[in-house]
Amino acid sequence: MTKKWLTIFNTLDYAFQPIVYSHTGKIYAVEALIRNTDKFDYFKNIHDLFDLAYEENMLFELDQLLREKAINKFSQIKIENLKLFYNLDNRIIYECKSISDNNDLILEKYNLTKDVFCFELSERGKTIEKDSLSKLICEYKSKDYTIAIDDFGVGVSGLKLLYFAEANIIKLDRFFISNIHKDSKKKLFCISIIEMAHTMGIKVVAEGVEEINEFYTCKDIGADYIQGYLVQKPTIDITNIKPIYDNIIGVLEKDKRKDAVVKINKKYIENIIPINHNESLSSLFLYFKDSQKYNFVPVVNDNNILLGIIYEMDIKKISYSQYGLSLSRNKAYASTLKKYIKPILSIESTWGIDKTLETFNHNQEESTGIFITTQGEYKGFINLNSLLTISYNRNLDIAMNQNPLTSLPGNKQIEQFISTTLNNINRTDETTHMLYFDFNDFKPFNDHYGFRLGDRAILIFSDLLQKKYSNTHFIAHVGGDDFFVGIKNTKYEEVYTLTSKVMLEFEESVKNLYDQKDKDNKYIFTKDRFNIQRKFKLLSVSCALLEISNNSKQENFDYTLNILKKNSKRQTSPLSAAI
Repeated sequence: MTKKWLTIFNTLDYAFQPIVYSHTGKIYAVEALIRNTDKFDYFKNIHDLFDLAYEENMLFELDQLLREKAINKFSQIKIENLKLFYNLDNRIIYECKSISDNNDLILEKYNLTKDVFCFELSERGKTIEKDSLSKLICEYKSKDYTIAIDDFGVGVSGLKLLYFAEANIIKLDRFFISNIHKDSKKKLFCISIIEMAHTMGIKVVAEGVEEINEFYTCKDIGADYIQGYLVQKPTIDITNIKPIYDNIIGVLEKDKRKDAVVKINKKYIENIIPINHNESLSSLFLYFKDSQKYNFVPVVNDNNILLGIIYEMDIKKISYSQYGLSLSRNKAYASTLKKYIKPILSIESTWGIDKTLETFNHNQEESTGIFITTQGEYKGFINLNSLLTISYNRNLDIAMNQNPLTSLPGNKQIEQFISTTLNNINRTDETTHMLYFDFNDFKPFNDHYGFRLGDRAILIFSDLLQKKYSNTHFIAHVGGDDFFVGIKNTKYEEVYTLTSKVMLEFEESVKNLYDQKDKDNKYIFTKDRFNIQRKFKLLSVSCALLEISNNSKQENFDYTLNILKKNSKRQTSPLSAAI
């Protein structure tokens, strides 16, 4: 390198920022972040550093030196099973054909294994031909390196990069995490990305978490890991890096909200004894000889982290050969166990039943079951029969809690929604609107036209609610002609306007159920509950709209709601109040 670039390199340092498990506060990795670029007048930021290196054809040399500096400093952190996230400038692909071998040598120099190292590829910066990028990624993956996509969601090629990279991890950009608890669109976007990633077997980091409520929301929607100032700011002093973050444990302990995730019953999780990846082929032969139930064995490292499985059929040729057993005891073969390890379908125990079944259904052709981990550690295996049983019981449970006519959630889920909202009043900035709908003059219509058309009116309204309100809102059927909608993080004016339109549209749609004569008259003539003939208006719906925020008093809920419900029957638009 030139004197100029050696001076730059020697001035630069690395700070590390922790990435922790969202459900425990235990550290998972640290990201290496360059510091001291501000000591040079010609660098406004870190991007300027790499732009100049690229322009002067020094990117590869600089990257190699920086990589060793990061790995050297990382090797001095004495925390077991810690990973290092290293940002790779995508343009380095133009300056070399292969750099993974260099990485192998650097890691070996500091007594580190490849499984501690993760390459971060960013959506930001210059566009790269997907074929070239895919080739580089495939080379890393073939050598057992972890791949993460950084700044996910800010570039135009994010989904393409995700598709071609087959990454292990994606990091949601800070833009989507900032105030996510107040922004329904950001929350919807992140929910969709996380669900897609988990279905593909990809873990998700929520990047840039600074507020407690951002943390709660990211954890609730399924982010596996958290990174940001709430955990810890980047630190140059490695002694500040902790194995577990008590401040996050404190945040978790304060979170008294009900967990909506339906947990997997432990009785379905079978603990198949794993084998260590450092074992010999001889040990593997003996394992399959003693174990008759499964034709595979889970493989873990020294920290019980699940690495994959080895199929019996993949080692049969050696085990059944004339000198197979003798060869397996040979030291030259003792280190070849890793080449037989195959990837597996696994999920974190915190994902719960619904996401487990969704992930398996998406990948069932590739697996006869699914492995369970907790913070990466192997916990057991759920076989196909158990998954079918779990699926059947889950569908039965859902059916029991749904309204049989509309298939919408019923009273149990409504009570859970209300309870969670009220218990969470003082711990979030969320504003929630609860809407109670009730048909007007439904009983006379039902008696006059019969239950078939009465059910038809209920289904018309059910379909209307599901069409008009977002699928991120909670839509439920109390029973009969009563419905409930729960809406979070939406302005009152928007809720009111939309609900008014829903009420008017129902009134127009349901007219088609009447005879022409009754439609023309705009009323029906039938008996009331006292068996007296009188006029009743055509069907309409009333709505009591209650707003709840962190200014609300929980003890006023029932009283206010009862008044709203009673008086909303006199109104042609939503009757609204805030506690």
